[in-house]
Amino acid sequence: MVGLVVTRVEWVEAGVELLATEGAPAITIERLTGALGMTKGSFYHHFAGAGGFKTALLEYFEQQYTTRLIDAVQGGDAEPRAKLEHLFRLVLTDRDNVALEIAVRAWALQDAEVRAVQERVDATRTSYVRELCRGLGAEIDPDRYAQLLYLILIGAEQVLPTVDRDDLREIYSLTLRLID
Repeated sequence: MVGLVVTRVEWVEAGVELLATEGAPAITIERLTGALGMTKGSFYHHFAGAGGFKTALLEYFEQQYTTRLIDAVQGGDAEPRAKLEHLFRLVLTDRDNVALEIAVRAWALQDAEVRAVQERVDATRTSYVRELCRGLGAEIDPDRYAQLLYLILIGAEQVLPTVDRDDLREIYSLTLRLID
């Protein structure tokens, strides 16, 4: 890409790719410039060092992997159950998301800034699922049910090997039938 302009988003997306495939230690300025075929000057044009890049990467992760999905589901007039099913479809469609989620959680165990973002992401996600569960009208504790649904996803991503997405769809389908 020498001679081309690389946008801030392209730099961040390259960082996300490195994070998902190789983990947080791989996110270095040298690795990023090498991956994009750019100079350090190009990197510093967009970011005030590695710390600024990390903050941008975490903001991108939060927006793309949490807020964007909630906005996509919330946009319609569907009932809470249909919104919940739509959310599950969106989450379970992106296979690459699993590696990234695992990498961010591992990173959060070692870095306070990442941990704060992960806690905020988890709180945002569970709050939204809880809101949908409260609208189900079923005789369940909507807070615990929302927690159960979220923990199924997180647990499925953490076991090795991870749970196949088709199997996870079946597990969610079974779990949703519990409130019928």
